[in-house]
Formats: sequence, C-alpha cells, structure tokens
Amino acid sequence: MNIKPSLFAAADNTAQVHHRTLEVQGVNIFYREAGPVEAPVVLLLHGFGASSYMFRNLIPQLAGKYHVIAPDLPGFGQTSVVPGTQFAYTFDNLAGVIDAFTVAKGVERYAMYVFDYGAPVGWRLAVKNPQKVTAIVSQNGNAYEEGLSEGWADMRKAWAEPTAANRESLRRFNTLDMTKWQYTEGVRDASLIAPETWQLAHAAIERIGVEVLMDLLLDYGQNIKQYSQLHEFFRSHQPPTLAIWGKNDPFFVPAGAEAFKRDNPKAEVRFLDTGHFAIETHGDEIATQMLEFLNRNVIS
Repeated sequence: MNIKPSLFAAADNTAQVHHRTLEVQGVNIFYREAGPVEAPVVLLLHGFGASSYMFRNLIPQLAGKYHVIAPDLPGFGQTSVVPGTQFAYTFDNLAGVIDAFTVAKGVERYAMYVFDYGAPVGWRLAVKNPQKVTAIVSQNGNAYEEGLSEGWADMRKAWAEPTAANRESLRRFNTLDMTKWQYTEGVRDASLIAPETWQLAHAAIERIGVEVLMDLLLDYGQNIKQYSQLHEFFRSHQPPTLAIWGKNDPFFVPAGAEAFKRDNPKAEVRFLDTGHFAIETHGDEIATQMLEFLNRNVIS
C-alpha cells in the first residue's frame, strides 16, 4: 500500500480527543480534553439543547496550540449527579460546579468560549475570578438585556409569576420538534445540520428528565439580575473579547452582540449569516477567527 507522505503527516498530527469523567461536589462531570497540557487553556461551555458534542470539530482545530477542555454542564449530555446527592438546578449551582471542576483540574487561567446557557455560567466565573480569564469568545452567548428577543415573552411571564401554569407553559421548549427548530431556524441551508445534533440533545432530556430543564428555564431570569455585575467586570478588566454571532438567532438578537462594545470598547463583533447554533454551519469560520483572536491575545 502506498501512502503519500503529506497524508501520513496530516494523520500523524491529528489531535487526539480524550473523553473523561471527574466527580466534583457530587456531580460526575463528563468532559472532552485535547491538546498539550502545558499550553494555554481554552474552556468551552455549551448551551441549552446541546452538550460538549457541539465542539466535536472545534476541539481538534484548537488543540494544536491550546489545551482544550469542554465539560457537559449538569443537566446535559453525559454529566450526571451521583445517586443520593441533592442538586438544585440553578445557574449559581452550575457555575459553582464548573468553577470547582477547573480547580480540580488544576486550571489557574483560561480563555472561555461561551454559548447560550454556557454564557451565564462563564459570566459567573469571570465575576468571581477575573484574574483567571485571559480572553472571551462569545458565540451567541448573551450578556445584555437588549439581546433578548420577543421569543422570551413566555419565560419572562414565568419569571415574574412562577405559577404552576406558567411553568407548564415552558414545557414545549423541551420537545423534540422545538429542539430541532432551534438548530434549523435562521439557517440558509438546513441540510448542513446533522440530525444527530438535536437527536442526541433530546435523548439527554429524556434520560435526565425534563423537570431539570424546566428548573433552569425558570431560573434564567436570575442571570439578567446579575448583568450589572458582569458589565462592571467588562468595564474594570476589559478582557479581550470576540462576540461572533449567528445574526438570525431567534432568541439572542444582534443588538446583544453589539452591546459588548458599550462596556468594553476593545470588544470585536462579527456576524455570520446563520442561526443560533452557528458552529454547526460555520464551524470552520468560527475556528479560523477564534484561532486568530486567541493567537493575538493569549499567545504573544
């Protein structure tokens, strides 16, 4: 068999992605990890209707220069709570577990990629430990109230009046059809979206339980109440920030991306002609821009 040297070299340099589990505070955190252990760390935080699986292609692209760690948040993917452990599904608790996870991993400084639910988790980490954050990439990870579309109306109602009826009205956000819609809405060519993405996300909902996600939907209003602390962090520390946004997102509108520049004039904002899960259609472009950004701001 003849193997072209160039092809052999490319295969030999392919980053190996490890799939591991670490128990922290009664939670078995599943995570993906790749790249040189001595390299600067990039922490990838996924969002609603997803898991670290959304980073399956991005991780190898970053791992040539960076030590990449992508955990599944509690309530998602392969992460599970140890039987007998009482765990309340709030964003404060999600952030607390991920913070403890970074400590257990010995990670002292890291750049963050935040998306959707991963954003309020990451924002809490940044406010608590600003000295640890070397850079921020926000891919449709909202930080400003003007970034919330009218699609949040039912959730706003439930936050204001957390009745049983208002909670029940949010159940539809966790159906298979709605999960698929979040992947395909605003996408020019839906055939680019692999069906495994929403199928795996929905399988996790069925395995872990929909009530977990109902709790988080109701708790999301607490994130908005903490925006002022986050904005002070942006003003005081002005971390290198790249907001790269699917501009057709039905939940987080472009105004939310532009708003980063209000408190951090150095923030860079770029838009992609796609929907909420921009990484599924524009993954290579995101990886290219992210590497250029990180190389400029994290590796001198």
